[in-house]
Amino acid sequence: MEQQYIKGQLIEKQDYSESFLPNAEYDQCLFQNCDFSNNDLSGFSFHNCVFVDCNFSLVKLIKTGFIKAKFKGCKLLGLHFDDCSSFIFSVDFEQCILNHSSFFQLKLKGTRFLNCRLLEVDFTECDLSGASFEGSDLTGAHFDRSNLEKADLSLATNFSIDPEINRLRNAKISISGLPGLLEKYGMNILF
Repeated sequence: MEQQYIKGQLIEKQDYSESFLPNAEYDQCLFQNCDFSNNDLSGFSFHNCVFVDCNFSLVKLIKTGFIKAKFKGCKLLGLHFDDCSSFIFSVDFEQCILNHSSFFQLKLKGTRFLNCRLLEVDFTECDLSGASFEGSDLTGAHFDRSNLEKADLSLATNFSIDPEINRLRNAKISISGLPGLLEKYGMNILF
């Protein structure tokens, strides 16, 4: 069965936690105030779509395609973005809650995480070169063998990144972020 193609639609105030979104390739669609929680979006494709104030908590994303997808004010708890299709994976997050999600081994070059809550997020072996974490809370976020070259962490808070196992060349980090780089040494940094 061939997948539907849906373009340029406004989809708002829909509760897909109890029903199903039609399996389709969505292009340039705006999803507003939709609840996808506990649903299965495996195999769906979202190209140039914007999601505003949507709930994606605990959604299955096996081979889901996100190409130039933007999320604003969304709740994305416990998602395995690492299960998504890695082909041209491109996302942007603003004022989102992504706690307990995983981006394991994804290429996230230039991705914006603006004013987001990223508690306990797994960024192991991610390419985050040029990414921006402006205004984001990274409490408990895990960076292990991650590429953070040219990433902007200058306005991020509560991060702990080991510079010995992560690439940080030309990353932007404010003085208030130094404790997050030196934490493993047990030093008390006073300002």
